Amino acid sequence: MVVDGAVGTGGEPESSDSLRTFGAVVQALREHAGLSREEFGERVRFSKHTVASVELGRRMPDPTFVDRAEEVLGNTGALRKAAGHLARQPGLAAWYRQWARLEANAITAYTYECRMLPGLLQTEAYARAMSADQLPPLDNAQIEERWSARMERQRLMWERPNSTFGFILEEHLFLRRTGGAEITRGIIDHVLEISELRNVEIQVMPLVRESHSGLHGPIHLSETPDNRWYAYNEGQESGQLISDSKVVSVLQRRYARMRSQALTIPDSVSLLQRMRGAL
Repeated sequence: MVVDGAVGTGGEPESSDSLRTFGAVVQALREHAGLSREEFGERVRFSKHTVASVELGRRMPDPTFVDRAEEVLGNTGALRKAAGHLARQPGLAAWYRQWARLEANAITAYTYECRMLPGLLQTEAYARAMSADQLPPLDNAQIEERWSARMERQRLMWERPNSTFGFILEEHLFLRRTGGAEITRGIIDHVLEISELRNVEIQVMPLVRESHSGLHGPIHLSETPDNRWYAYNEGQESGQLISDSKVVSVLQRRYARMRSQALTIPDSVSLLQRMRGAL
């Protein structure tokens, strides 16, 4: 079975039951007060579009919205209390959330990447440099949410020392110098630091390689505690969670072959150190 992830508009994070419930309460109180969305928006000093997004559970309300809404809607304290129970994975697009839940509990996670450094290995400076080129453009709040989500995911490698994380990274990801030389030095230092963790394996696929089993694109593999394997593919504004064992097996074999085609772990570290010294 191949399951397609839901596509969110512009990569907006997926809603949750708590967000939708909170939004319904805001809408009910607003309508009880006899206010249109536009009138309510004027009073809380947010656009009617923002009000609509909150009421429909599409947007996490910020504290300013909650405080102003309380004042306009009677200061009952209901919204402030409800806001404390809101749940959502900020910065994660709707189509990615299924995979993120698997990743959080994985006992094995393998990643081959040829487009950008994977989120688990990014530095804040690298992530912000990539966000600067995002189209449509992101606002500051969206950029902060995305980085917060990456930081939360990165904790997995330290908090789950009995889980294995493997990465095969194309050499050109570092040669591209995303964000400039200083940011590239920082990302190489960060990757080298992570490579010292006992539960992390990092290999570099050299720029020149006559035989390469990953030419079809990135590969993400995850093994659950009950030893079931899943895969994930991501494209432009969409993602696909793969549970079909036959498809997953093909991707596992390709990843296994690439482990023999990439540089060994010590040689990968040596190459990264030389690249760092050349910057």
